[in-house]
Amino acid sequence: MSMSDSPVSIILPSYKPDEKLLSTVLGLKEAGFDDIIVVDDGGGKDYNKYFDEVRAVEGCTVLVHPENRGKGAALKTAFRWYLDNRQGRGVITVDGDGQHRPEDIVICGEKLLSKDKVILGCRDFTQPDVPARSAFGNKFSCGVFKVLVGMKISDTQTGLRAIPTKYLDMMCTVKGDRYEYETNMLLFMKRHKIPYSETKIRTVYINENETSHFRPVRDSMRIYSLIFKYLFTTPFMLFLGSSMICYFFDWLMFTGINFYVSKIAEGLIITVASYGGARLISSMLNFYLNRLIFKKQGGSVLSTMIKYYLLVAFNLLVGSVAVHLISTGLLNVSGVVDFCRTINAESPSTVLESVIKLPVDGMLYVCSYTVQKYIVFKKDGTDDAK
Repeated sequence: MSMSDSPVSIILPSYKPDEKLLSTVLGLKEAGFDDIIVVDDGGGKDYNKYFDEVRAVEGCTVLVHPENRGKGAALKTAFRWYLDNRQGRGVITVDGDGQHRPEDIVICGEKLLSKDKVILGCRDFTQPDVPARSAFGNKFSCGVFKVLVGMKISDTQTGLRAIPTKYLDMMCTVKGDRYEYETNMLLFMKRHKIPYSETKIRTVYINENETSHFRPVRDSMRIYSLIFKYLFTTPFMLFLGSSMICYFFDWLMFTGINFYVSKIAEGLIITVASYGGARLISSMLNFYLNRLIFKKQGGSVLSTMIKYYLLVAFNLLVGSVAVHLISTGLLNVSGVVDFCRTINAESPSTVLESVIKLPVDGMLYVCSYTVQKYIVFKKDGTDDAK
């Protein structure tokens, strides 16, 4: 498939280029791309000649940052210009140092047109010409993405990305002006469920990639800090924080109620009463917080509350019975009662129940999160709570 007259534009950010910039542009023209948007990211007047050479090529547009702002800012500048001046199907971001082969860029363009999703041109790091530091860094970052973010990507730092027009306005809102922008783009795609696929490419490394402006320590720290920031703003982590606050309050209430009521009577009914009283009070706070976390907007508060308290009742029944049965069984274990009496001589069973409540509720936690996310706080008209 020829790219000639295709509704796909090339976006090429460049900072302090050399003669490879023109050869990259000419290679793209030869491959059939007739709309190439180059961004001069403020490298200085010493590099104007390279951009002047590009301006002379038919079908090339050069956008200029008076001062260096970073690759992310350059990409967003080009995205905005494209949206204001073009009506094509999408763009392909390409590095200006000749490391992406025209034939691979053509493949990304063809897949964009046929699949209408973000296409990531992923380098093959098993090739013998790949610098050791690049292979190790990519393997590590891919592992971090898979474990912490839940995205299986072969090349998290690829600069070759084909993006449909319908997503470009959203991409302009992604935070970051430098290399962290490309990481934020992937996290944004995960959060907003933007579909993507990969295609293998062969990247040419020139002199061990010495022309790269990527700063290994500073930029890597910036990238990984974004991943951890993303992790701690996901619904699961916010849910965990909400649960920890409410559970600590619940545990204090349970311990206080159980200690007071145990002076009157003992048995399963007392455990259930203590468990239920504490949960009733703490659940009011938990309901409010989780409604905010799962962004439940509109709909009937009453119906949501009914589902929530049915779940609370289930956890209450299972939790209180489990706490009572486990603690009753452990009271028959030699030495357990004596240890509990050192803490509370009058009612060792209340001490044991307070301790047992921690792991029991922990096991119910994962189940509760899943039910709340997909059933209780599910957004109206959706299959998932984002």
